Amino acid sequence: MADHATHDGKAAGGSPPAVELIDLNKFFGPVHANRDVCMAVAPGTIHGIVGENGAGKSTMMGMLYGFYQASSGRIRIHGREVKITSPSHAIRQGIGMVHQHFMLVEPFTVLENVILGAEEGKLIKTSLAHARTELERLAREYGLEVDLDARVGDLSVGLQQRVEILKALYRGAEILILDEPTGVLTPQEADQLFRMLDTLRSQGRTVILITHKLREIMAITDTVSIMRRGTMVAHRRTAETSKEELAELMVGRKVLLQVDKGEAAPGERILDVNGVSYSDQTGALRLNDISFSLRRGEILGIAGVSGNGQSELLEVLSGVSRVSGGTISYLGSVIAGPGKHTNPLGMHELGVGHVAEDRHHTGMVMDFTAAENIILGYHNGPDINGPVLMDLKKVDALCAEYMDKFDVRPRNPRQAATGFSGGNQQKIVLAREIERDPELLLVGQPTRGVDIGAIEFIHKRIIELRDQGKGVLLVSVELDEILSLADRILVLFEGCIVGELTAEEADECTLGLMMAGIDPASEAAQPKGEVA
Repeated sequence: MADHATHDGKAAGGSPPAVELIDLNKFFGPVHANRDVCMAVAPGTIHGIVGENGAGKSTMMGMLYGFYQASSGRIRIHGREVKITSPSHAIRQGIGMVHQHFMLVEPFTVLENVILGAEEGKLIKTSLAHARTELERLAREYGLEVDLDARVGDLSVGLQQRVEILKALYRGAEILILDEPTGVLTPQEADQLFRMLDTLRSQGRTVILITHKLREIMAITDTVSIMRRGTMVAHRRTAETSKEELAELMVGRKVLLQVDKGEAAPGERILDVNGVSYSDQTGALRLNDISFSLRRGEILGIAGVSGNGQSELLEVLSGVSRVSGGTISYLGSVIAGPGKHTNPLGMHELGVGHVAEDRHHTGMVMDFTAAENIILGYHNGPDINGPVLMDLKKVDALCAEYMDKFDVRPRNPRQAATGFSGGNQQKIVLAREIERDPELLLVGQPTRGVDIGAIEFIHKRIIELRDQGKGVLLVSVELDEILSLADRILVLFEGCIVGELTAEEADECTLGLMMAGIDPASEAAQPKGEVA
């Protein structure tokens, strides 16, 4: 296949590209983040950008959106050369951006968030009235319906993303950049998003989609550009490529997209959960009479739509939250139940590792350095402590070792967690928990925001733990991840276990029905597992 090195991005009628980047370079001090980047995006298309974490995708889009100024090179919008100096300037050029972490004020309503910074005149009531009319039109036209008077903090993540898209369209965006838009969405919400993007494309809008999920690239984009280590290595028409070729171009080597694992050899029971219930601080029942066992040498997958109790299950198993009823036993001893409670530090001391679902809030301290984060929960260990004080040189050396094993970029133990990309933050958390050789690993969303090469590596490490006779409990909203890794699968719906399948029995259709509370074997398909 020909490598369209700078493909012109022209529409069928010969109109110029909606976006054209010509020999863009960006330096951050001595770091050459983008090197001679060229790319063209045809108007009225969805153009994907893929690459590993740290490949330069976000830096490139940051220059297009005015976050950064290019060190050299040119940008053309619809054939006209522009110098974009700020996000507000980009908005005036018809460019909008939806960030991976939303830029919303949660106590404000949807309507207030949309007009924030785009008020018209001195009377806020006039701005609100005009915005309401325009947003109702946009919502109807593009399938972006959302309650304009709802408080943003009360909305699901999928609806918050709609608000961000509406904000961009309200400000006149003809070119919409989405940075890892499905990283925080359920599969159902991702499908809804793609339907919206298809509508935007059909209405002549141009969409630039930054993602590491090759299945999404193949499903929704017209063309795709591939980056590696700051350079643009190839451009492809999506219909003329494959996931395998894209993965190889991204990583620079062949990548195993299918998980290679042998048969499980389950041993003794390592975890027993008996009749566990959990109510949150408001009194709402989040887990209802949960019972299961996990054995050494197996991976137990927990499937379910986000918000159906998976997060709470991880919290009670890891000691973050107290059970309301029932018992949890580890290696035959009750560790949680009536009159008994442990905590995360105690669980670590028992040999239980925990990769939290939300790395920002419970997996890391974002203002801490990588080295400080790499010892969280293990800071009392003899390997890094002297008779009186912690040996900081040993901490840095340990962090450097873990960073090398997990290919964390940049390899700087002294850099704050906020200075790493989301995928590299995830690698730091995984390295901390896996390299401590736990007897039981509780892992939530292990590959969220992680690139294709790292996903392959993480999956191999999880399987290695299983094959070493460890127990692994895996929570993931990615059905293909559950299907690839799990030996047994439990499905949660509204806080209840609604079914158990072996890896051989499970498929995406069956799991999808069960995740919606529907019994696949029932013709009536009645919802199950209600929680009071």
